[in-house]
Amino acid sequence: QVQLVEPGGGLVQAGESLRLSCAASGIIFRTKDIGWYRQAPGKQRELVATITSGGSTNYADSVKGRFTISRDNAKNTVYVQINSLKVEDTGVYYCAAGVGGRYVYWGQGTQVTVSS
Repeated sequence: QVQLVEPGGGLVQAGESLRLSCAASGIIFRTKDIGWYRQAPGKQRELVATITSGGSTNYADSVKGRFTISRDNAKNTVYVQINSLKVEDTGVYYCAAGVGGRYVYWGQGTQVTVSS
């Protein structure tokens, strides 16, 4: 059974930092690309950061310079470090796993709320 679990959300103030993690089980983690999505209230889900099985990273323009995605294959875990949080970073953050940009496994999501 595939599971992606995303602890690490919460209520933070603007300007603070937060690290989200995505712990996977039931898949050969090192072979999977991982994406972090964000769904803000009333908006569509957007892809904000990705890391390939080879470690290449990519970011949405809205988060470049503030988000850093990384992976630890020994722990089957991907992290996203979020610095200088903004109110507009508020939303539910989901991690997803797949191959070639097709994400087929999804976590349940974690809420991040940034207050001003």
